[in-house]
Amino acid sequence: MAFDTFFPGGHSSSLFCYTCDNEHSNWNCLKTYKCEDHEKYCITTYSSAGFGKDTGHRITKKCSVDCPETNVNFGMAAFSTKCCGTSLCNFSGANSVKISYAVMFLGIVASLICVIRAGL
Repeated sequence: MAFDTFFPGGHSSSLFCYTCDNEHSNWNCLKTYKCEDHEKYCITTYSSAGFGKDTGHRITKKCSVDCPETNVNFGMAAFSTKCCGTSLCNFSGANSVKISYAVMFLGIVASLICVIRAGL
């Protein structure tokens, strides 16, 4: 579907992004915002922390001047930023980063080995 279908009046170089700040659900991130002329990207930041049922998730969406794609996973905490460059392209709130139980397990095993070696 063409951009003109949503925004009649000819071609526009304006970028529109979904916006929200630190929300628990993507359903709270459906507000649209017309970005400033110098903002060329829509970004979605997804973070999670915790273990099992106590895991908390946060989503932030906004316009951005640059494209700071990141994907960091520390086992019990993870952080990901994805960007795109077309209007309303940051619709999805699907978490592109998940807590890695394998990384967490290896960290626990390494800690236990250190404790056993230290004789505690």
